[in-house]
This record gives sequence, structure tokens and C-alpha cells, in this order.
Amino acid sequence: MKILVTGTAGFIGNQLALRLLERGDTVIGVDNVNDYYDVTLKAARLDRVKDHPGFTEIRAGIHDRTAMEQVFAQYQPQRVVNLAAQAGVRYSLKNPYAYVDSNLLGFVNILENCRHHQVEHLVYASSSSVYGANTRMPFSVHHNVDHPISLYAASKKSNELMAHTYSHLFQLPTTGLRFFTVYGPWGRPDMALFLFTKAILAGRPIDVFNHGNMQRDFTYIDDIIEGVIRVLDKIPEGNPRWQAEHPDPGSSYAPYKIYNIGNHNPVQLLRLIEILEQNLGKTAEKRFLPMQAGDVPATYADVDDLINDVGFKPATPLETGIEQFVHWYRKFYLA
Repeated sequence: MKILVTGTAGFIGNQLALRLLERGDTVIGVDNVNDYYDVTLKAARLDRVKDHPGFTEIRAGIHDRTAMEQVFAQYQPQRVVNLAAQAGVRYSLKNPYAYVDSNLLGFVNILENCRHHQVEHLVYASSSSVYGANTRMPFSVHHNVDHPISLYAASKKSNELMAHTYSHLFQLPTTGLRFFTVYGPWGRPDMALFLFTKAILAGRPIDVFNHGNMQRDFTYIDDIIEGVIRVLDKIPEGNPRWQAEHPDPGSSYAPYKIYNIGNHNPVQLLRLIEILEQNLGKTAEKRFLPMQAGDVPATYADVDDLINDVGFKPATPLETGIEQFVHWYRKFYLA
């Protein structure tokens, strides 16, 4: 297939592009390679795909309406995976406009072009952060998620609502994926595992928020990619059992679907640090701090719908994933 992937210099987008190319798809990769974090890492990711004959690189932001219209008109993708976004819960407290430009305006550009170019299926990144103030565990796509606690989370919830509108109005098949704490080789430098590794190796203390009383459903990158590809290949249809009197948030009468992609195994943050220390051969100096604004104490994914619909459940143990990450980190930064 001819697939447009946005965010191909990013952690998930780059790995997805690589896997799609390996299976024989043509990939049009869109990324503006902004400086939210180290552009050297982004460039190195792009080096992994740029010489593949099936890959076309487009340097543009999805918020650029004219650029997006030109890309869709020229390449006529059959399916689209939108992974480009301004990421990060904490950064949204500092620079909210970046989230409006990319996650809202940019997503409208994606929706409009999918509509006008008869795209077969739009898959887009949502986030576990949409569960916000919810405390009922595990988090299910069938739960109400109307209480976000960060602008980032609100922007991702908005994407789900916007997608449903286009599924309803224009019969555009859309699937939103709520990712749970993705980690692994080639990961994001603003994520905890990356920050901890860099600090421990440098002999600096690490910041442990909520005094260590945090749980995360850490999900290995290869599991995320497998889930994305399986969902991409399954075009959603309307749910004939959907009832307007008792609306199910995770499905619709329209061709619209939401899935969690998580490991279904919340792990204490201190356990992650312990495994990391073992792999690095160094003990971390821990600086215990209060919970940060916009953060949640725990995440835990219910993945029953993913299992039932596409036959997949993430299962990479944290011990395996951290070992792979540390191996990559040493090779990339220290070799």
C-alpha cells in the first residue's frame, strides 16, 4: 500500500516507517524535524529509512495547510498514520500554543485532506493521558474520559472527538490509539528512562516524582508498532449494537474505533529504576520530589478490545525492554 506517515523523525513514526518498508509498503514520511528535543537524534532516525527506495521524505509540519494539501494531492496515499504531534505533558504547561498549532490545527489539516482524497483509513496517535482524573483501573476505552488534567491530554481527547465527527459526517474510517508510556531503543530524550540513564551514567541525581509512588504501564516500542500495523490493516466499521441512549465511548455507529495499546502490567517507577541500575552497573542517587502538575500517579491499560479485534496483546517484559534500550544507548552515545 501507499501509506502517509507523519512524524517519521519521531520515536514511533520512524520505527513504524521502517517496518512498513520492510513488508513492502510505500511510505511518504512527513516531519518538520523541530527542535523540541535533539535534532541530531531525529536526523539519525531518518538515516535509517531515507535511502530505502520505497521512502519519500517531506520536510513540513502538519500545521502547514498548503504543504499538507500539496502532499496529499501529489502522492494520493491510500492510508494515513498521524503520529506527528507536540508531545509531553509537562511542556504543555510552558508552551501551550505549540499544542494548538500541531495537535489541533495540524490534525484538522490531516482530517480535511483524508476526506477530500478518499483515504481508506486514518489511524492516529491518542494517549493514555486522556484518562486524566480517572482512577478506575484498568483504564478502558469504554470509560468516560471527560476530565483531562493537562492541555496535552485535552488536545488528544480533542483529536478523538474531531475524528468521530469526520467518521460521522463523511464516513471516513478512523482509529485512535491510546499509547501507554512507550520506551525502547531510539526513544525520546524527554522520557524518564532516557533522562535516568543519562543522569546515572554522568553521576548526577535523578528526579523521582511523587516520592516514587508512581506506576506506569511501560510498553515496548516493538509491541506498539505491531499493534499499530495490525490496526492499520483493519478498517473500522460502525458498531451495530451502539445505542444512543447508552453511548459507548470506545465505538460508534460511524466507522470509528478507539484502542488502548499498553502492556497491561503497571510497574512501580522504583522497580524500573532498579532494573536500569542493574543494566548500567551503577546505583542512582535519587532526589524524591512531589507530583508534578498535569501528571497522574498510575496508568494501566485494558487491552481486551485490541485482543478481540486484531488478536494482539503487548507482552515484552520490562527487563527485556530496558536491556535492549541500554544496549542501544551505549552503542549510540558512548561507542
